[in-house]
Amino acid sequence: MQPPSPFRLDLTVWALRRRAHNEVDRWDASGAYGRVLPINGRPLLLTVTQDSGPIAPRLSVVVTGRAVHARDGAVARRALHRLLGLGIDLSGFAVMADADPIIGPLAQRMRGLRPPRFPTVFEALVNGVACQQLSLTVGIHLLNRLTASHGRPAPGDPHAARAFPGPAALAALEPEALRRHGFSATKARTIIETARAIASGDLDLEALHQLDDVAAVERLTSLRGIGRWTAEYVLLRGLGRLHVFPGDDVGAQNALKRLLGIDRPLGYDDVRTLVASWQPFAGVVYFHLLLDSLVRPADGPRLVGPGTSSAWADAV
Repeated sequence: MQPPSPFRLDLTVWALRRRAHNEVDRWDASGAYGRVLPINGRPLLLTVTQDSGPIAPRLSVVVTGRAVHARDGAVARRALHRLLGLGIDLSGFAVMADADPIIGPLAQRMRGLRPPRFPTVFEALVNGVACQQLSLTVGIHLLNRLTASHGRPAPGDPHAARAFPGPAALAALEPEALRRHGFSATKARTIIETARAIASGDLDLEALHQLDDVAAVERLTSLRGIGRWTAEYVLLRGLGRLHVFPGDDVGAQNALKRLLGIDRPLGYDDVRTLVASWQPFAGVVYFHLLLDSLVRPADGPRLVGPGTSSAWADAV
């Protein structure tokens, strides 16, 4: 695959996985990204590596599983376009960032980052629910346990990686099964009830693509346990609406405060005002701020990722 230039797999994958212990989106020391996805009804492992630098990027993709067919390649390609933000035109963001003294240096340091997106709106919603009022570290642990117990493994994978469980798998469970993984009673009910509504045909989260932001948020917040933060999280990371900056996101608020040198608490309306000048790319700024915060801890990405050369650093 040949992504649009510039592109960096390491930065984009870290914006997806967020923590080093994420077992759904895997990154190994050689610089390979791995994820199990349902492809034509079967769990297949996709392993992606970047073979050249960010200016003339090229990706190699290996599909592993039982009875892999040529037609699986086209489905895998579409899935990676969504996961890694490969089909998004960021030229407008680049022009905006070049002219912005605040965002410009951040965008330059992370040149090649694409806005990732979960494979389904349902997975985005479950991710949001898992991380409600918890640290991201704890939320990722919950998602790992959920996937390890209820996701389908890809045959032939020595690491026994599993696909994130879909609505049908979770609809068959009782909330107590999720409570054993550490989910609260409210979160367990939200996930199970949503999965059952999708499995029965009463709810179509993918149809939210047809609604404007206000209507989509109203539909999402009508579900048990879904508030404004989770709804906006789903709009950005599930529907790919790159103008959405989740204003109630405490981590994003703190990142904004660091970026802008603000020492007072920020509320939702404050955030909307501060990011207004970056529209329609406020969500892209959100991903840059997220990655900037990940660079700081010991388990965060290096600005020159594993397996990259010094020439990549020069290019960035």
